[in-house]
Amino acid sequence: MIEKNTTKLLADISLALFRKNFFGIYHGSISSKIDNDTFTINKKDAIFDEIDDNYLLTLKMNHKDYSWKFASIESDVHNAIYNQIHEAKFIACGMPPYTTAYSLDHDVLEFDDFFGKEVLGTIRVYDPGDFSTWYDRCSLEIVKYLKKQDSHIMVIRGIGVYVYDRDINEMIKKIAILENSCRTLGLKKSFV
Repeated sequence: MIEKNTTKLLADISLALFRKNFFGIYHGSISSKIDNDTFTINKKDAIFDEIDDNYLLTLKMNHKDYSWKFASIESDVHNAIYNQIHEAKFIACGMPPYTTAYSLDHDVLEFDDFFGKEVLGTIRVYDPGDFSTWYDRCSLEIVKYLKKQDSHIMVIRGIGVYVYDRDINEMIKKIAILENSCRTLGLKKSFV
């Protein structure tokens, strides 16, 4: 059974991120590391503005039992991040529209607004290559990339964003700043 505080926290954050278009209907993932060998993540049929016990499950990190069948398709990636990046306590994966759109035509996100520059700096856009093999490679490539970054953010061209942090408020702040800064860049481009 999932602890009530974890359920409430993930439900509140999921709703906020859904309202900001970080999550879509049935698209995205959010998780919380519970201890050294378990984490809670949304199920693959989760509706992010209604997260509750019915849409969450706890997985063992080093033992794939039957419950993994019902977990988000991103569960392997979350598992790999928790196993290899010890600072990760919370992870979110989504497809925020402005960030994803801006990543299609840019290799680097260089922000013009104050919060983008001060909090995020410059973020390289990761090119996933062949989409048809992405889910076979993504766990390894995402962990390898994130281990080299100080920002705890990975923007993947045409796919979306992975963000992790030890503090959930810091993670949410980075997500919000990233999407708002990319929106500003997109609006600036449309006015030129």
